[in-house]
Amino acid sequence: MIRILLADDQRLVRAGIRGILDDEDDLHVVAEAADGHAALAACRELRPDVVLMDIRMPGMDGLEAARRIAADEQLAAVKVVMLTTFDLDEYVYGALRAGATGFLVKDTEPAELLHAVRVAARGDALISPSVTRRLIAEFAERPDNTRKPDHCLDALTGREREVMQLIAAGCTNDEIAARLVVSPLTAKTHVSRILAKLGARDRSQVVVMAYEYRMVSPGWLTD
Repeated sequence: MIRILLADDQRLVRAGIRGILDDEDDLHVVAEAADGHAALAACRELRPDVVLMDIRMPGMDGLEAARRIAADEQLAAVKVVMLTTFDLDEYVYGALRAGATGFLVKDTEPAELLHAVRVAARGDALISPSVTRRLIAEFAERPDNTRKPDHCLDALTGREREVMQLIAAGCTNDEIAARLVVSPLTAKTHVSRILAKLGARDRSQVVVMAYEYRMVSPGWLTD
């Protein structure tokens, strides 16, 4: 059972999302929160598997709540998925840097929402929609978001760099395995080693690093 916390200041939005999630046998909404403070408190008390977090909320906003969750070692297993709208695109990159596992636009289809929650719960990629990759790339290309090459990348093997690029392109472990013609277990092992070598909390931080270090660019991966 995947335990979910909903954090959004609009009651109708929470009710709509909850109705979609609670219809699934493997998903359960354990609590709701109307602001970042309440979301953080609920996380510390209930330790949900996934938090669906609105970015703009009164008091503590979703970005700050995500940062605090990511910084709390006791909440390391909690995955935060930010909820945004297209007029808030400038916050997407900041959300990933804050420690969010990924983000969804609020007008996403119910099936995509359900898939995203399950993907986030298992720690897999949550950036598969092409719009997500374009947004991350756009903000990673800003001069103030550029990093110089880091020595930590030297620890990666050539194959691990390939895997890192595929992670940044939004590929799941199964998709990475298919593209590299290896087993899913081997792909998962590569991902785990990359996380350890880079000191990354999850795949989203690997995505941020890949764009900051210019390992990938918009349209890099084509079918």
